[in-house]
Amino acid sequence: MTTIDAIVLAGGRASRMGGVDKPAIVVGGQSMLEAALGAVAAADRTVVVGPHRPELPPEILQAQEIPAGTGPVAAIAAGLQALSGCEFPAGLIVVLAADMPFLSAQAIDELITHTKESGSDAVFAADASGRPQYLVGVWRRSALSESLNRLDSLVNRPMKAIVPIDTAMVPLAGVDDCDTPEQVSDARAIAERATARLPLDEAREALRRRISRIPARRTSIRSARGAALAEPLRAADALPRFDVSAMDGYAVSGDGPWQIRRDIGFAGGQRPVGLLHREAVRIATGAHVPDGTSAVMRDEFVEIGEDGLLHRLPDTPIRSDIRRRGEDWNPGDEVAPAGTPVTAALISTAASAEVSSVAVRGPVRARIVMTGDEIRSEGPLHAGQTRDSIGPILPDLLSWYGIDTVDRVHLRDTSNAFDEVLATTTDCDLLVIVGATGGGAADQLRSALDRSDARILVRGLRLRPGGSTVVAQSPSGTVIIGLPGNPFAAVATFMSLGAALVEGLTGTVPARTITGPLHNAGEVSGSTPRVATARVVPEGGWSADVHIRTNHLAGLLNRDGLVIVPAEAEDGALVEFLPLRG
Repeated sequence: MTTIDAIVLAGGRASRMGGVDKPAIVVGGQSMLEAALGAVAAADRTVVVGPHRPELPPEILQAQEIPAGTGPVAAIAAGLQALSGCEFPAGLIVVLAADMPFLSAQAIDELITHTKESGSDAVFAADASGRPQYLVGVWRRSALSESLNRLDSLVNRPMKAIVPIDTAMVPLAGVDDCDTPEQVSDARAIAERATARLPLDEAREALRRRISRIPARRTSIRSARGAALAEPLRAADALPRFDVSAMDGYAVSGDGPWQIRRDIGFAGGQRPVGLLHREAVRIATGAHVPDGTSAVMRDEFVEIGEDGLLHRLPDTPIRSDIRRRGEDWNPGDEVAPAGTPVTAALISTAASAEVSSVAVRGPVRARIVMTGDEIRSEGPLHAGQTRDSIGPILPDLLSWYGIDTVDRVHLRDTSNAFDEVLATTTDCDLLVIVGATGGGAADQLRSALDRSDARILVRGLRLRPGGSTVVAQSPSGTVIIGLPGNPFAAVATFMSLGAALVEGLTGTVPARTITGPLHNAGEVSGSTPRVATARVVPEGGWSADVHIRTNHLAGLLNRDGLVIVPAEAEDGALVEFLPLRG
């Protein structure tokens, strides 16, 4: 598999913008540097070239061209030099400037694919006008090194000085840069319109790509259930550790018939002494085969003849039935990639690979915050009050996604209650807030997020229920999700976004989506995508409930899960299925 490195140019002050730190300019809730890093998140290694930025995670390398501010060519050379000390240099290098707020990972993937398929030395993006963007490209490492080495000086050289002859251009969206205050203003207006209410798929992708991951830690793999690998799991020993019998039978040497020895090889027992030619020894599955073994003969493939020798039965298949050392993996082999969730299967696999401790992110720790003066969890209800029917079950819901609940609290509807909660979120990774997101008089959450300088990730969902959902990340790194107050709406929304939240925080590889036909989709769908309760039907697929009461969870009784019904869907349309696990 081709490895890929990335060089992100994030240096200098923008002279046409009054000397501001252009990569730090925020558009659409994220800085342009964050947009660039999100676009190359899949790279094996990334180096950011420019002034030192202490907020960047340690896995991102940092470099500075010398002298500082001497142009993109010098910066690229500094980035390449920083990557040269890495083990296993990448064959392809992504080079991009951190001044494109709408650059996407899909655009970079398209450039990478074109580079692999075309054989060109470099492939660059072209903007809507057809103008080449030389600071959005994918290079072959050898071509980039050669282009830089040909120059007598790197200082203040234009990008055209290193562009190779064998290049290709790929028209891409989202590669327009921001070089002036007017362009930044226009980009912010576009982002504001685009982020008003996101489709569910885009909201999930925003969470996976834009959430800052929680720090990695090393721990016993047995105590890391619900976490995700922060680095690949590599075998500490071979499997099998030695040549072993794959079946009960006889270890034999050479062609038969064979003289049978009296000793027996057991799994976990002493290894039988080496076999002589045409000698056989009784052996059990998993036992270490003796030296000189050419095959293991299964019991059902042999018989002991009247001559006392072991004979192969006629017409039986010829097989080795020996599992050789390292047949599954050798020391240092990658057994599971980074992002693999720590499950029972992974814990067992790590034990087989003789690995006891691993670097992981997670499990995610959450605090649940219930809001509203009208909500009462215990005791008799007074006039105007309603029972908290969702708070007690939210920890169970969160546990479906590997999230550990730290505690659950209740907030009154006051002007500063959220300010206090947001100021004390450093002991959890996720803050789940139910209610106070409707955009009306009781909506104190959004204003508190603005006051706390939280980075808004999702301003709303194009989904029913769940349109008022908001997701943000605090300066300390805690992710805040504000859910609708109605119990069904809160559950449906969290089930729609929960996996993506965990994937963003821990780097977990996204799970495969369960899809199938919804037989009454035309009856359920409307002008907006909808979440509905559903049952499995005998012929395969699901049948959804047309009417759902959102003020309680009785609609979940005797149901198999939820379905995401696209807008204006027809009967039999493929829909996503979210299983109920509790």
